[in-house]
Amino acid sequence: MSALLEQLLLPFQFGFMQQAFVIGFAVALPTSLLSCFLVLKGWSLMGDAISHAVLPGIVLAYILGLPLIVGAFGAGMICALATGFLKENSRVKEDTVMGVVFSGMFGLGLVMYVKVQTEVHLDHILFGDMLGLTWTDVLHSWIIAAGCSAVIFLKRQDFLLHAFDRQHAQAIGLPVKLLHYGLLAILSLTIVGVLKAVGIILAIAMFVTPGAIAFLITRRFGAMLAASCAVAMSSTFFGIYLSFFLDSAPAPTIVLVMTVIFVVVFIVQQGRIAVAERS
Repeated sequence: MSALLEQLLLPFQFGFMQQAFVIGFAVALPTSLLSCFLVLKGWSLMGDAISHAVLPGIVLAYILGLPLIVGAFGAGMICALATGFLKENSRVKEDTVMGVVFSGMFGLGLVMYVKVQTEVHLDHILFGDMLGLTWTDVLHSWIIAAGCSAVIFLKRQDFLLHAFDRQHAQAIGLPVKLLHYGLLAILSLTIVGVLKAVGIILAIAMFVTPGAIAFLITRRFGAMLAASCAVAMSSTFFGIYLSFFLDSAPAPTIVLVMTVIFVVVFIVQQGRIAVAERS
């Protein structure tokens, strides 16, 4: 029995695993909160767009000797602002504009990357490197997570009203443009915080799946926020824990756990609907 318990507790005895758990929770907190707004507002593709668009900013920051976080945030905001400008000044729909902007910036980032010799491996940018981070990286991620989460929590009602009824929000005096671009700025900053942990490719799952699961099982926004956080935190814990025994990367394992939860919740919900219709 003691041998089994020791085996089960083995992942917690390694420093790199301890760092993975800590930064995993730093990633899960703000992404789960933002996920609710992105799902309700129909902005799931926006998270994907900005996460891909940060690549040229990262490469340019490296060339100029600036912190990578500065380049990533700048590129994310350029993507968000460009998407808003093109949507308001053309007949093209928002999802189409986002697809054009983020694919173009991602392509630019790839072209720039192959022309620059760096010690930063592309795989770490694309897929994250949760096990290779330092405590400084963990601290930076937690600072970003705490700041973004605090703003989201304090202004949650304003963001919610803006997401559901922009015209009503404007009529009662809310600064709708500030809320719009403020949410995009928080999204960009959060992506910068999660970049080193889960990478560009997998970041979108962290921004969509928790909110989608919470949307299926709740009917009130407050409960949706709590459920999204619970899903993200538990998926992060079990994903990192299982990755140790499966000898897999933590970030994809976290996403896989979230996906399994979504499938199970969806099947249960469909079963309940079928039972209700028969009765």
